Amino acid sequence: MKNFAGKICFVSGGASGAGLGQAKLFAKHGMKVAIGDVRQDALDNAVKEIVAYAGCPESDVLAIKVDLTDRADYTACADKIEETFGGPPHLLIQTAGVNSFGPVEASTFDDFDWVVGVCFDHVVNGLLIFVPRMIKAYAGKEEFHVATTSSGGGFMAGSGCGPYSAAKAAVNNLMYSYAETLVKYGAGATVLCPANINSNIGNAEKYRPEHLRNTGYHVSEGTMMHLRSVHATGQDPIELAEILKEAIENGRIIALQDPNPANWKGQLRSYNETIENYTLTEAEREVIQAEKMKAMREMMEKMKAEGKEMPQMGWAVPEGAEAFGQARKDLDWIKR
Repeated sequence: MKNFAGKICFVSGGASGAGLGQAKLFAKHGMKVAIGDVRQDALDNAVKEIVAYAGCPESDVLAIKVDLTDRADYTACADKIEETFGGPPHLLIQTAGVNSFGPVEASTFDDFDWVVGVCFDHVVNGLLIFVPRMIKAYAGKEEFHVATTSSGGGFMAGSGCGPYSAAKAAVNNLMYSYAETLVKYGAGATVLCPANINSNIGNAEKYRPEHLRNTGYHVSEGTMMHLRSVHATGQDPIELAEILKEAIENGRIIALQDPNPANWKGQLRSYNETIENYTLTEAEREVIQAEKMKAMREMMEKMKAEGKEMPQMGWAVPEGAEAFGQARKDLDWIKR
């Protein structure tokens, strides 16, 4: 998809963070933009920010309060977009997401139902609701594209955020399938897999539905404070949106935070080592491990010679905060 001006875009989770950055950028490139979110106050603020950033009329921005895990509500959202803008989106971007941290063995059904529900089920809902409409309206006539904001966590195990990593891995695979099949309709699909983003996801627990609050993780205002400090150091949402736009324009199925494939080749390879190592002998694995250790020693020696300090691992806990990622304190089977 090369041309955006005058076309319709819908961004789920578009009231803050990465989704708001995407809404701003594509509005600035002349699209009529609809955003969906469960928080009305955030939607109201987002509309003002989009109009100010893009310099577009407020009538080109549609804010819809919607529960993306509720299929009837999400369908009504799709109907509202068509009613307002005269058709389904040419560009569908599903970015809404939540996360919570703790040992995967401490997870409850509610933890999985909430995180997987928002991070994966909402993507399924949107694809099944919007894609048939998009095909009927635009196949063979106009460009259209579907995109989902996933995560680098979808490529690797995440013992401290198991439901999230599992959901994102499923999102990645599903988007590969859509990329393969949409070609025959003259369309494409992209999955955006960032790392840390300057976003509101650190506050996600505040918006967890009441009926899904039985978590196995230790969650408090202090842990959310720690998460907010982590995400405050993340990539700017507009910069991330630019990477997504470039990927859409060039038909890339995967988009990472660093748009230069040469720079993330090693990263992707490391994500897949668990699978690759299955095919190796013990001797071959030992050789690879020795090479890694040698490379690490050489890097440390170089940094020492240049007077540089090794980067600190982990995230500092601000004063008054609590470290996130711990199990609920009353779970007596958890090794701490």
